[in-house]
Amino acid sequence: MLEHLNSTPRKPARVVVLGAGGFIAGAIVRSLSSQGIPVLPLGRLELDLLKSGADKQLAKALEPDDTLVFASAKAPCKNLEMLRENALMAEAVCAALKENRVAHLVYISSDAVYKDSPQALNENSCAEPASYHGAMHLVREVALRQEFAGPLAIVRPTLVYGLEDSHNGYGPNRFRRLAASGKEIVLFGEGEERRDHVDVEDLAALVCLIATYKSKGIVNAVSGEVVSFRQLAEFAASEFTPRVAVKGSPRKGPMPHNGYRPFDNRAALAAFPGFRFKSWREGLSLIHRLTRSGAM
Repeated sequence: MLEHLNSTPRKPARVVVLGAGGFIAGAIVRSLSSQGIPVLPLGRLELDLLKSGADKQLAKALEPDDTLVFASAKAPCKNLEMLRENALMAEAVCAALKENRVAHLVYISSDAVYKDSPQALNENSCAEPASYHGAMHLVREVALRQEFAGPLAIVRPTLVYGLEDSHNGYGPNRFRRLAASGKEIVLFGEGEERRDHVDVEDLAALVCLIATYKSKGIVNAVSGEVVSFRQLAEFAASEFTPRVAVKGSPRKGPMPHNGYRPFDNRAALAAFPGFRFKSWREGLSLIHRLTRSGAM
């Protein structure tokens, strides 16, 4: 749940965004800039959190009135080495904040911190990750809580899609690219597992609200509806001509999350009346239109 330290929205003096070269952080930078909020984007080229002296470099760049958005990670975290590297990145951020504290900290975490449940997950659900990726984010959350004494907001997005995503992971982004290029879409199994997906622009808008209200606490960035990967693939196929085939394939392992991972988004909607998440159909329809118009 979120608590607002600003009773009305107020533009922060400046927002420093770590990981600004990435898909999610890039959307956050664009959203902040569109609202006239001063932004200092720091990607890996400007600040490599794994390099010696990164903490000193970051501390030097920070100002006491800054809001810091920590969205830098080596992700998805797949093994112990990546877990270690991500922890070192968090250590550098914590050390910088000890030396030069900021006014507000926002951490972009993940829904992977939650234990699987057939019930809709919310901000009070059990944080008991079953993956390295979830464990990595939970370790970072704990470290930031322990080491930063100021207001901290933790945002836990579910699967994120968007036009600018450079990754080709299984899901709506890959399905769209395959359909647009006339290639068949091959599913894991029959694509029957149902998941929540959130538009990166909605996630970025939520972070902007958190920054302007100087919110603290935990909030999930989720659409609140589940959809099967089969539905997503068939929808992508239907949006392009000629329509590509959608095919199943034998599974090579267990179905992730027992095939069902629902979320409750009422906390985010209650925190920011008037804000809403797009449905998966709304979000993907817009992206497909932009794709067909050449805005890729």
